Amino acid sequence: MPPITDDTEGTRIMVKLDDLLYARRMTLTELAERVGLTLANLSILKTGKAKAIRFSTLAAICRELECQPGDLLAYDDEPQ
Repeated sequence: MPPITDDTEGTRIMVKLDDLLYARRMTLTELAERVGLTLANLSILKTGKAKAIRFSTLAAICRELECQPGDLLAYDDEPQ
């Protein structure tokens, strides 16, 4: 999955939604229905194209996937 890049600092936030969905044997469509988001918006997050995420969205995803925010997001400070 491509990283979300912050060009000002050269840091990357990695979204590990694909891994969590696979581990839970859940589809993106099923997660979208459970958290009340559109499939398109969750797809943007999953592909690493999102610029931001609301805490309420993060909380809903974590609730449904039974995970912590740190399970979903990772910080990579390696230079590109």
